[in-house]
Amino acid sequence: MDLFDHSLKERMRTEAPLAARMRPRTLDEFVGQEEIVGPGRLLRRAIEADRLFSSIILWGPPGTGKTTLAMVIANQTKSHFETLSAVLAGKAELREVIGAALERRKLYGKRTILFVDEVHRWNKAQQDALLPHVENGTVVLIGATTENPYFEVIGALVSRSRVFQLRPLQDADVRLILERTLQDPDRGYGKLPIRLDEPALEHLIRVAGGDARNALNALELAVESTPADSSTSSGQTPDTIHITLEVAQESIQRRAVLYDKDGDAHYDTISAFIKSVRGSDPDAALYWLAKMLYAGEDPRFILRRLIILAGEDIGLGDPLGLVVASAAAQAFDYIGLPEGIYPLVEATLYLATAPKSNTAGAYFKAFKLIEEEGITAVPPHLQDATRDARALGHGKGYQYPHEGPEHFLPQQYLPQALLGTYFYQPSDQGYEARVVDRLARWREAQRQALGIERTEEIADLSQEAIQEIKHKHKPV
Repeated sequence: MDLFDHSLKERMRTEAPLAARMRPRTLDEFVGQEEIVGPGRLLRRAIEADRLFSSIILWGPPGTGKTTLAMVIANQTKSHFETLSAVLAGKAELREVIGAALERRKLYGKRTILFVDEVHRWNKAQQDALLPHVENGTVVLIGATTENPYFEVIGALVSRSRVFQLRPLQDADVRLILERTLQDPDRGYGKLPIRLDEPALEHLIRVAGGDARNALNALELAVESTPADSSTSSGQTPDTIHITLEVAQESIQRRAVLYDKDGDAHYDTISAFIKSVRGSDPDAALYWLAKMLYAGEDPRFILRRLIILAGEDIGLGDPLGLVVASAAAQAFDYIGLPEGIYPLVEATLYLATAPKSNTAGAYFKAFKLIEEEGITAVPPHLQDATRDARALGHGKGYQYPHEGPEHFLPQQYLPQALLGTYFYQPSDQGYEARVVDRLARWREAQRQALGIERTEEIADLSQEAIQEIKHKHKPV
């Protein structure tokens, strides 16, 4: 490195963003993630002993310390440390790193640790290209990802790595980072006369949402954009940079909502929304709805899920639930945003406060029985009489229900072997409660007319069993 390169490097270091300058260099400086790198923890012991022999994947939201932890390892290890960004690098760059690692191991017996940032950005072919070199120990992989590695990273690579999940930082952690920054004279603002009001500090901490980078960026903007106050009327020293609550609010005006439409946050949030509606909590439902819309979720996706919920969880507890959800979807398509929010909210509140019944799941009981016992023939009197009535007797003996009292005539509808089998049991909720007595009368009349002695109520299926049926047998 010549004098000019050294000067450039030094200038870039001093002019780097505050979050980069304050990045911890040692485990003692590292804040948060105690369950992973706290005293006595496995990963901490491996880093301190420079015995990171197996690959690891660091998984967590932005600003939680994934890259920082990798840099701490780089500073601690005697192995050669290489860095690739999956956003910028591809197979060619990977081949260069692997070639150099092999040469280094052969000539000097030195291991190579390869840090791949945003590893989920590599496609399957690129991840496959890395796999054999991880497997044979050419490189020890440190992968960083904001997405669930069990879905976004190939299984073979995950199985050869230890996954560590990093959580959003606690408020106390973010406070400690900001206070250190204000006190650090070399990398932070320790040399500047800064007065950060407590309400302003609390606002930065709260709005950062556990993201240290977000908090540091906001502090940097507040400090660098606030002129020094030469007055001493408030008891402060001359030329003090006074960060008030108003300044803090301007510096971090909008909370960055973690929400990737193809990632965990998307599925976790819609799950929380649906479970809140199902659980009859309109307030929680509105909160998760607001989060999704704030983050830019497609309202049509939400409406589709509400229509499904209306059939699955409201059902005959309130048959209008399906009508309201479908009408909301149609209304939204007709008027769009922003006014289309109103029918979406109306449907959410209606379904959240409606009587609940999941008896439509009785269908899956019948489906499972067919899967286990096979399909039986349709009784002759129920068969189509428009084609083979004269030759084969199809439809002979069928009684038209509208000719009976209550428009009901007891007769056989199930196959003979299943007579007395009951899949559906109405709930005691809302409209469906009115079905209970009527259905009981009809079933009793049917039992007497057909001489049914054996009755069998098919037990409810678990949600896991229903999901398994859905995945195994998708309608065509």
